[in-house]
Amino acid sequence: MEKFFDYFDGRYRESIFKKAPVDDGPVITISRLTGCDARQVASILADELNHKYGTTKWKWVDKDIIYAIAKELNTDTQRVENFYKGIELSNISEMIMAFSGGFISDLRVKKAIKDVVLSICRDGFIILVGRGGVSIAHEIADALHIRLIAPFYWRVENVMKKKDMNIENAEKYVVDTDEKRFNLIQTFLDKKPLNIDYLFDATINRSSFAIQDIVEMILSMYEKKVSKQIADRKKINIIR
Repeated sequence: MEKFFDYFDGRYRESIFKKAPVDDGPVITISRLTGCDARQVASILADELNHKYGTTKWKWVDKDIIYAIAKELNTDTQRVENFYKGIELSNISEMIMAFSGGFISDLRVKKAIKDVVLSICRDGFIILVGRGGVSIAHEIADALHIRLIAPFYWRVENVMKKKDMNIENAEKYVVDTDEKRFNLIQTFLDKKPLNIDYLFDATINRSSFAIQDIVEMILSMYEKKVSKQIADRKKINIIR
């Protein structure tokens, strides 16, 4: 996994940030409530996009980003994972790390996450699952932002099956993880809205559709929004 992010060094990232904003993307972000099978959707979607457009460029990423950010900060992956999970360092831990020369503040972790995620999104042909991607990439024009939802107990049952949990642990896991994911999206926004629905181009109820159906819907929306925008720009440039 780390090898995939080797080219995201400072020089490469700087070259991406120098690109004109019109050349950013394309990118698809998939945010989700816990237990909505977003990884499976992303994996199949990447294959479908590559097949449809005759390319191998499309990839999907999720936790792989943690490796790149840990490498960026010269710290262990757990420190980055803790930030994503909303685990704050205690004052004692901060003091110990500061004296040992290993202190990495939440502010530095947040900046590294934003820089790495934004560079990945601006480089394009990425399906980003979670990681605050909808907030970080919200200004990229050639982007499609999808949210997967489902009823609470549908998701609890799905988590019970996949993680071999009893109902009490699954309920707690769903509630806690939903809260952390909501907070992460807010972390990368300038303002902290109570409702984040406006960030998404479409919200899909996972309990109503099979994974393949959702993939096909996202493909259709990508064609109508992002692919059309890119094609229209090319026509304008030819005319000019």
